[in-house]
Amino acid sequence: MMASLRWRLLAGTLAWVALTLAGTGWGLTALFRDHITQQWQAQLTMQLDELSGAIDWVDGQLEVGAMPEARFAQPLSGWYWQIDTRGASPRAAAARSRSLWDETLALPADPGRGDRLLHLSGAQGRALLALARTLELPEDGAPPLRVAVAVDEQLVAEPIARFTRLLLFALAVLAVGLLAAVALQLRLLLAPLALLREKLAAVRSGGASALAGRFPQELTPLVDEFNHVLSENAEMVQRARAQAGNLAHAVNTPLTILANAAGGQDTPLATLVREQAEIARRQVDWHLARARASAAVRATGLATPVLEPLAALARTMARLHAARGVSFEVAPGAQEARFRGEAQDLYEMLGNLLDNAGKWARSRVLADARQEGAQIVFTIDDDGPGIPEAERERMFERGAQLSDTNGGAGLGLDIVRTLAQTYGGRIEALASPLGGLRMRLVLPASA
Repeated sequence: MMASLRWRLLAGTLAWVALTLAGTGWGLTALFRDHITQQWQAQLTMQLDELSGAIDWVDGQLEVGAMPEARFAQPLSGWYWQIDTRGASPRAAAARSRSLWDETLALPADPGRGDRLLHLSGAQGRALLALARTLELPEDGAPPLRVAVAVDEQLVAEPIARFTRLLLFALAVLAVGLLAAVALQLRLLLAPLALLREKLAAVRSGGASALAGRFPQELTPLVDEFNHVLSENAEMVQRARAQAGNLAHAVNTPLTILANAAGGQDTPLATLVREQAEIARRQVDWHLARARASAAVRATGLATPVLEPLAALARTMARLHAARGVSFEVAPGAQEARFRGEAQDLYEMLGNLLDNAGKWARSRVLADARQEGAQIVFTIDDDGPGIPEAERERMFERGAQLSDTNGGAGLGLDIVRTLAQTYGGRIEALASPLGGLRMRLVLPASA
């Protein structure tokens, strides 16, 4: 999975989004917590100022006026105040709010100078946020007092918890939206690569000879270079085929001259020259067919329709064997398909098979073509005498002639097998429903 470019980009984006949102969430939560804490500290300071203003020392007695905050009078309301004589035991509170009921706040012995923010454990063991200060009254004989106002930390934590829940929900929605946007963007960005792969597959399978279509500017140079390579490859194949043909022509010409010169003589030397010239011609034809097929296989974008060549060859063979009254037919159900190879090679293979069938047929030859998946299956049936199963494999050997009555050099079927194998196909001889021989040729189909 990680070998996929799509998943690499998605995983990297997911990690970056997760880290960014986690950092954002932590930062916003910390800022909001500080903001809420400062707000509560401001409220505690205001309440502490009101409490300090309500304290009087009258005739050696501490008196505390009424506090505006009604929750100080409600038992265990979460709002508390307490006044101690500095240095006294924590349990010996000089005065406390009714909300503390029968409990006291465990203030530190020396709160220090100025207001001091404290975290205490008070009222039923709940955590409290307190603000304490040392207060010295102006009255004579008034002792230093330790004054504190506290609030239940749950009241502080509740808005922070609500904010955190809302923030997590918002960040989750944002994360889903970002991931959906990234997935859509990756799909749009990688769509040209999918198109490029489709076009490459079409070129490889023979459906196209070049990459065609509209591609982004970033891919256009790659497409142009690839099309240039395809063009050069096609030119190279054509040059190779032309050179092979020129070489065959250059060799066949002197061989023909030698064979013709020896044809009018009946001496042992003339016979030897004719035989060796014929052997050399067979070798040239065989290697020419092999080189031509090998060059075609290495080419791309090849796609040759099969029905038209098959019908044209049937008409040609019917004229060639007209003297014997042999009919050549294309099966009515023959399917149109495209051979992934050169038209010349297809003509070579089908022509040899039809000609061979015409030589042995009594009156009829039937040709058919069917596409089976990625292959094209040709069948050539004749109503001749057939060939014993034990002899069917030997008939494909180079120079093999099972009978001298029909002529030929015994090279045609070997060329067909060589060409078929070069294209990754095969040929086999079977018994025909017409009573003679069936040649079954399997070749690759173009997309």
